[in-house]
Formats: sequence, C-alpha cells, structure tokens
Amino acid sequence: MSHTLRFNLQTTLLITLTCLLSSCSKEQSQQRAMPPVEVGVITLKNETVDLNIELPGRTRGYQIAEIRPQVNGIMLKQMFVEGTTVKAGQQLYQIDPAVYQAQYDTASAQLAKTEAEIKSSESLEKRYNDLLKISAVSQQEYIDAVAKSSQAKADVAVARAAKRSAQINLDYTKVFSPIDGRISKSYISKGALLTANQTLPLAQVQSLDPMYVDLTQSSTDYLKLRQRIDSGKLTNMDGEVKVKLILNDINYEYDKTGVIKFSDLTVDKETGNIAIRAVFPNPDYKLLPGLFVRAVISQAKINNAILVPQQAITRDVEGNAIAWTVDQNNRVKTIPIELGDAIKDKWIVNKGLNVGQKVIVEGMVKVKNGASVKPVDMSNKKIELNPAETNRPIKTTLLTSMLKLTSQSLWHPYV
Repeated sequence: MSHTLRFNLQTTLLITLTCLLSSCSKEQSQQRAMPPVEVGVITLKNETVDLNIELPGRTRGYQIAEIRPQVNGIMLKQMFVEGTTVKAGQQLYQIDPAVYQAQYDTASAQLAKTEAEIKSSESLEKRYNDLLKISAVSQQEYIDAVAKSSQAKADVAVARAAKRSAQINLDYTKVFSPIDGRISKSYISKGALLTANQTLPLAQVQSLDPMYVDLTQSSTDYLKLRQRIDSGKLTNMDGEVKVKLILNDINYEYDKTGVIKFSDLTVDKETGNIAIRAVFPNPDYKLLPGLFVRAVISQAKINNAILVPQQAITRDVEGNAIAWTVDQNNRVKTIPIELGDAIKDKWIVNKGLNVGQKVIVEGMVKVKNGASVKPVDMSNKKIELNPAETNRPIKTTLLTSMLKLTSQSLWHPYV
C-alpha cells in the first residue's frame, strides 16, 4: 500500500470520526432540550420458583400380559374382537379339549376304583383286629391287612392328584385374559397347532389406565442438582413430585398430571443414565404404549431468586448479558449481569442485580446510557416482546471500533 493511499485512508477515517463525534454532540444537545423519555420498568423482588428439568421418555403399559397356551392342541375358536377392551377372566381362545377330556375321565374312573378298594381294605383291617384279640389270626396277618389298607389310602391320594392334574389341563384349553386392558391383534388363526409355553404369544393385553412413562436422566445432571441442593442454593422438593407431559410429535401438552413413582438407585454402566418412572392417569386412552414424550419435572425449588423478563436483557458485542436499569435520579445505567436458568419467559439473575432495582423492559431503543428518563411501572401489565430492543447493541460500539481502527492506522503504517 502506497504512502498516499494510507494517508487518504487515514484522512477519511478522521473525517468520519469527526462527523460521528459532531453528530453525538448534537444528539446530546437535542436530548438535553427535550423532556425525559418514558420507559417501562419493573422493580426487582425476591421470588420462590420451581426448578424444572425436561427429560426424554417413552410410554409403557401399566400392566402387560402376553397370552400363551399352557397345553398342546389345535386352536378351535377366537372369542374376542381385536383391538377392543377385555376384562380379567374373559375367555379369549378355545383349544381342542378332546384329549384332555379323555384324560380327565380316565382319572375320575381311577379315583372311583381306588375309593372302592379302600372300603374293602379298611373293613379287612377292622375284622383282623378283632380276630387278633382272640388269637384267631396271626400277628403277621394283621400287619399285612393294615399295610393293605394304608396302600389303598395312598392309591386314593394319587388318583385324586391325577384327577386334579387332568382337570387343570382341561381348564387350560380355555385361554382367559389375566388382566383388564386393551388386547392386540391375534398372532395365530383358527386351526393353528399350539404348543405349551411357545415363544410366539397368541396376543398381548395391556392395561392403559394408568400409564407408565419411563424416563432417563444423565447421572452428571443428577449429581449437579444434588450438589446445588447440598450447597443451599436449591431446596429439595418434599412429598410427591409432579410431572407434566409433552407429546413430541405434535408438541401437545397432556392435560393430566403425573407423579414420580420410582427412581433407580444405580447408574446404567453403558449409558451413564438413571432410570425414572412416572405414572399418569389415562382414562380416555390418549396415551398409547411406545410414544416418545418429554416430561417436565419440578425437582427442586430456588428460594429468594431474582427474575427478569427476557425482554429486559440485551447483549454486547462479546455476547455478555446486559440489563438497562434506572437509578434513583431516573438516569439510565447499563449493568453487566450473570444469568442462570431460564424459567418460562424469564431469566434467573445470579449476579449483577439486587432486589429493589428498576429494570427497563420497554423503550430501550429510545434511550442510551446516562440519559434521563421517566420510568413507568409495568409490574402489572403484559410485556410484549420487541426484537429491536432485545437485540440492541450498546450505542458506543461503532464509535469505539472507529477509534481502535484509527489508532492502528496512525501508529502502524504497514497495517
């Protein structure tokens, strides 16, 4: 770059800077002549707020029963409508009972035979006992009669057990629902050969009211939360922890509130997450098993928190948060602050602001740092979001940048 070109560039920058300074001076003069600008403010106060976390999860049936046959046989009849609600004890299938009916009849006959035999052996035992007293029979003959009677009693017990087993198998030919719930489609059809305890279920019944929601929370987030509670920054929630549910696909907030029923005591070694289970009422069956959802949980409380609307916060060129305040003399002052968690449309302020300070929430575009204003209380009014104010940088940014550039051009000829 030639010396003449550098000189022209420096001259242009100085002229521009002079114009900017002159414009700012005129603006300050005009502002002193004009009445104070009205700005909307709120007065900061201490509040107690719930610290909510949002966790991913999936819905699951409260009870799930897979229907399987417990005996072998041919399926004769399906006795339900797929996808409908069934009751506990309602018959779902009928398996061919012919073989098991025959086994039951055989066991019944065997029991009748042994019961008849026991009468004869008991009578013989009694007669030999009387004969033994007059030495009409030997001691050994009496002992054999007693053994025969005991054997007959044992045979009756065996026959009764066989009949009971046959009755159980006969009853298993009727397949019942073990729970109330919604039944799935049938995975087999009439005429299919069934085997006891087969891998493929006949159908599945799920209880949908109430409904489980299985959630996962990072162990790191959990430990951070516990650390903040132990340090006194947060207060642990007492009693039941309430949960709200948002359906992912349509971003719909479920109209029923659930509660946390279970939190795992161990961390999953593969994922590093902690399992949490919530229970939700589901009387209208709006929740179906397998839905991906988001759960909003109030895990702790923040006492004496200072909240400011998001509209009251701007950013400087380096991205630092800034609040526009009004002091006791009604002059604007920008204060760098440190923000914490977001609570709906507000920020928690960790550092920089104190209770009783007035923060500008409307009219920031009309004022600058140090200007006199007329504050209007907006505490009981709805504050509308104004993108021009929330994205507004500090007015001195351009002037500061020009000064830096001019200084570099004057002192570093090779720049």
